[in-house]
Amino acid sequence: MPQPPGSFRKLLRRFRRDRRGVTAVEFALVAPVFFVLLFAIIETALIFFAGQVLETITQDSARLVLTGQAQSSSLSPQDFKNAVCAHKLSFMFDCKGIYVDVRSYPQVNVIKIPNQIGPGGAFIDDMKFCPGQDGNFVVARLFYQWPVIVTKMLNFGDVLGYDPSNLNGSKRLLSAIAVFRNEPFPTGGVTCS
Repeated sequence: MPQPPGSFRKLLRRFRRDRRGVTAVEFALVAPVFFVLLFAIIETALIFFAGQVLETITQDSARLVLTGQAQSSSLSPQDFKNAVCAHKLSFMFDCKGIYVDVRSYPQVNVIKIPNQIGPGGAFIDDMKFCPGQDGNFVVARLFYQWPVIVTKMLNFGDVLGYDPSNLNGSKRLLSAIAVFRNEPFPTGGVTCS
């Protein structure tokens, strides 16, 4: 039996005044956006923190070259990388993924720092190990390909225009650099490789 039109209006007014489920509906609308932004902020903070850790490790490791310890003990590129990895990298980095580039120059005006990101976001692995002699200018760099997970998984690049990756395969190239002039020390037996 159909209800009279007056009772239907009453039912609509009563439904419009009832506020019991409003909070749940508002949360359901706002929560996904909130959590997406929260995870993007956390991932971005982790990228910046990892970059700072890599900077600290670079500065500490560069002292081996600056003071002539790498040259006098004839460290090979792998020995130097092992010394870099001895800085307790395991909590943030996989040591196999660390790239070490050390180049020396006789004068400051001839320093040339190559870009390690090639066309199309390819990583250029042309690492050298040339710690130089005393008085040389040295550029020591460390690289790590940090995986970008959350922002790629949630497709931020297309949705919000935010994509922290700069390499193929959803990775961000973290790099740290130390530029210095070698201290005076006895000439060692390190050759460039």
